[in-house]
Amino acid sequence: TGADKTIQLTPVPLCGELVSAFTSPLESQPFLIVPFCGHIKGGMRPGKKILVMGIVDLNPESFGISLTCGESEDPPADVAIELKAVFTERQFVRNSCVAGEWGEEQSSIPYFPFIPDQPFRVEILCEHPRFRIFVDGHQLFDFYHRIETLSAIDTIKINGDLQLTKLG
Repeated sequence: TGADKTIQLTPVPLCGELVSAFTSPLESQPFLIVPFCGHIKGGMRPGKKILVMGIVDLNPESFGISLTCGESEDPPADVAIELKAVFTERQFVRNSCVAGEWGEEQSSIPYFPFIPDQPFRVEILCEHPRFRIFVDGHQLFDFYHRIETLSAIDTIKINGDLQLTKLG
């Protein structure tokens, strides 16, 4: 009776479902752990908004928010937009990566909106030709789409020196 005793492992998804705005059930609190990876139901489309609320760490170096086409690491998923707040240079840089090639980085901003140990609210509004980025209610910049199929942009990744308080 040489029965094979193989243990079945159930894969745990790396990405959770991104709950809709303003619904944060108590049991979903632990899901706001950084680094965070969440699924954007239905992908992006004109008129859709992503809300990221958090608190900057006390001694931050940087943090990043990326909207990607899936969560694949190998080969790496296309990055529709990567936002990176760099505190040493007081820059909020953005870029995209299509078919493994990073595009031209953009960094001009009218002011640096993030303050250590303070809360912030980032809104990424998807419009037909571009993403509009708002921080604390003020439009900071536009980033024109480099990924044609907006519905393929279905994953949000957040990492770095911050605590997440709300996603929607």
